[in-house]
Amino acid sequence: MLSEKHKTEWLDLREVELPHCDGDAAYGHPNVAMVARKISEASCILFAVPIYNFASGSSAKNLIELTGRAWTDKTVGFLCAAGGKSSYMSVMGIANSLMLDFRSLIIPRFVYADGSSFSDESINDTALQSRIEELVSAAVRLNGVSLAQPSPTS
Repeated sequence: MLSEKHKTEWLDLREVELPHCDGDAAYGHPNVAMVARKISEASCILFAVPIYNFASGSSAKNLIELTGRAWTDKTVGFLCAAGGKSSYMSVMGIANSLMLDFRSLIIPRFVYADGSSFSDESINDTALQSRIEELVSAAVRLNGVSLAQPSPTS
């Protein structure tokens, strides 16, 4: 468990309407400012993205285009869900963009899973669960976040 000083917040783009980036008026949408603020205030982002046709989904790319500089100097990790096992390097385009454009520190431990790792909305693959835990541990270590120590009992 992270200490109270280090909070975790979920942002589900299925629940937040964002306009398509048009290079102009889209940046004025109130949800863009809200999401950019959340990214800017975060010290570490674990970015869960769908993989379609050997590339990250367009919603992930759109989010980065709309929030741009909010990603500057962030520690970023990736969790990818795909239909097959062959697209495990597909997140590299986004990772390279974040590294080169915004100087983000990319955690060199991606989590990649296909449909066989899930039952409905639950993880049924212990190896996948372990890879997620390793990514979180790497995020904590690379981001300098310390884990809360349990209080001694008398």
